[in-house]
Amino acid sequence: MGMSNMRKAYGQALLELGRSNSKVVALEADLGKSTMSNMFGAEFPERYFQMGIAEANMISAAAGLALTGHVAFASTFAVFASGRPYDQIRSSVAIPRLNVKICGSSAGLSDYGDGKTHQSIDDITIMRVLPNMKVFSPADAIETAKIVKAMAEIDGPCYIRVNRNDVPEVTNPDEPFEFGKVKTLREGKDAVVFATGYMVYQALEAAKILEKEGVSVKVVNVATIKPFDVAGAQAAAAGMKAAVTVEEANIYGGLGSAVCEALCAGPAESRIPVSVMGVQDTFGTSAQKYDELLVHYHLMPEDIVARVKSLL
Repeated sequence: MGMSNMRKAYGQALLELGRSNSKVVALEADLGKSTMSNMFGAEFPERYFQMGIAEANMISAAAGLALTGHVAFASTFAVFASGRPYDQIRSSVAIPRLNVKICGSSAGLSDYGDGKTHQSIDDITIMRVLPNMKVFSPADAIETAKIVKAMAEIDGPCYIRVNRNDVPEVTNPDEPFEFGKVKTLREGKDAVVFATGYMVYQALEAAKILEKEGVSVKVVNVATIKPFDVAGAQAAAAGMKAAVTVEEANIYGGLGSAVCEALCAGPAESRIPVSVMGVQDTFGTSAQKYDELLVHYHLMPEDIVARVKSLL
């Protein structure tokens, strides 16, 4: 299992899109060295727009470029990509269904050193609530690259959240990305864990621990949070004794909510107890290491193990 970086995968995929599609443009809010959009800018300076610390203007300009037939990718930290320009995203992108693709970089708690102002625990919920918006949360760099390329082909607004740090590769590079589908990465018969982003790796590690204790856990990767794969989630839960959801975001309005909505509307065999794991309705905080925050917010494999066992 190799390690790679989602931000670098985003920048490389964006660069490759620029080479294959002259209609692709990129906009940045003063963080191109971090989001890695500067890779695109170095090769295509005439299609790269550095907007400064003015996210609302960036989204408005992206909407204008989309109206002229371009596929506009706008990047900044997730907390700024989703919160500061919300009205512009709603009014100028989501309502007219424009071809604007928003990248929320350093998502969740992954910007561990900058604290609560820079840690996006609400971006999934903010973007998921918007009609016409598609929301993606890749598990690793491999999936990030596939989703970025898929976003360019999908008509209309898209949002992708990516981790800041190097993370393990858990998806198969040879398998195509299936838009709007959940993906079972590990089979099990006792309980199912629905996970997204880096939490997919944490869930897989938890399943290994539980297997040694005689508990069989299915792990499902939810890379497309919206539109949510209702039928796929119901099928994954069918016959299980319990389900756990885990996300590096607030427990309200995100993956956990989507899973609960799906299972409660399904057939009897999928209406099972669900426990939602994530940031417990609080803001982030500063740390010297990423794992310190994951320990503090109970998002480590042993925390998932404990939650599964408590339900069973």
